Amino acid sequence: MQSELVVLSHLRWDWVWQRPQQLISRLGKGRRTWFVEEPVTPPGQDVEHNRLGVHELDGITRVRLEIPEQGRHVGFFDEVLSDYVAQLPELLGPPQGERVVWMYTPLALEIALALQPTTLVYDVMDDLAAFKDAAPELVVRQRQALRRADVVFAGGRSLHRSVVRQGREDAHLFSSGVSAQHYAPARKAADAAAPNPRPVAGYVGVLDERLDLDLLAGLAAALPEWEIRMIGPTAKIDPQDLPQADNIVYWGLQEYGDLPRVMAGLDVALMPFALNEATKSISPTKTLEYLAAGLPVVSTAVPDVVTDFGEVVQVRNDAAGFAAACEALRKQEGAFRSDPALRRLLKRHDWDDIAARMEHLAFGASRLDDPQEREQENTA
Repeated sequence: MQSELVVLSHLRWDWVWQRPQQLISRLGKGRRTWFVEEPVTPPGQDVEHNRLGVHELDGITRVRLEIPEQGRHVGFFDEVLSDYVAQLPELLGPPQGERVVWMYTPLALEIALALQPTTLVYDVMDDLAAFKDAAPELVVRQRQALRRADVVFAGGRSLHRSVVRQGREDAHLFSSGVSAQHYAPARKAADAAAPNPRPVAGYVGVLDERLDLDLLAGLAAALPEWEIRMIGPTAKIDPQDLPQADNIVYWGLQEYGDLPRVMAGLDVALMPFALNEATKSISPTKTLEYLAAGLPVVSTAVPDVVTDFGEVVQVRNDAAGFAAACEALRKQEGAFRSDPALRRLLKRHDWDDIAARMEHLAFGASRLDDPQEREQENTA
């Protein structure tokens, strides 16, 4: 029987390489895979009416509704919803076998149902309703998506508890993972390199409302001899609001393939998250990526970080605490990278294993019905 995967994502395939890309690049092997994104105005093209744009990229078929210039973000649930509902089923045709429709946003529920899935999967990777400028429909759509989905995954412990409270007691906890092999070059480069003449603490990820910008400014002031390197694109905040100092540098978006080299240039990795509604349920993928690159990590007290990585991550509350931890960690001079407990941790969170277990649940295999087996899965 032909197997087909259709992904409905609020994140673009060629942006920051995150949970959707890690999983779908693995789950899509050997099956026809469509990655459907929110609308876009293609640069340099004159678009007179809404139309589907289809492009082959990285072994998947990328689909986006191309629209005339709107001057604002247009999501799945906006006035273009009817275009997706009408045009996507025509593009894909009726299911010829197993069709798994995999959602990353509940705003795409109506589109997902129009595609006649044999299995509807909802992978809850974020509490999108808590983010800045969230669509007001998200709360209601979340409940509807959880009720209609055949299989529900949650990308972290806090998210899993939230999903269970909303009525999906059968939701499966699959926290994000890491490809340790991808970051191995960073460890080797750091071991072989001479110490940085000026110590470097860095953040790798999206610069958005989840960051504590006051903490970042305070850290730069407390460590004037250090370089504070911020690596990643800016989203949902005005770049002019980012703190400015002689020792803060902004590198912008970096390709996933370049991250090992980028991380090799850091002495300490930072997770200066604000503790607010947008971060109370996050389970940052970058935690494991930093650790796989051999970097000691300093983080604010994000609940999932404290629960899952409190023994290997330095948790601090303010700029002074971050500065003191950075100074202390730099003096370890790479001893952190040889910790056997760290290697066991990374092996336990391997993306290949996570994708294989999720595939078992989503694609025609029997579900985990044994309560003891489910408990083992949800505590892995």
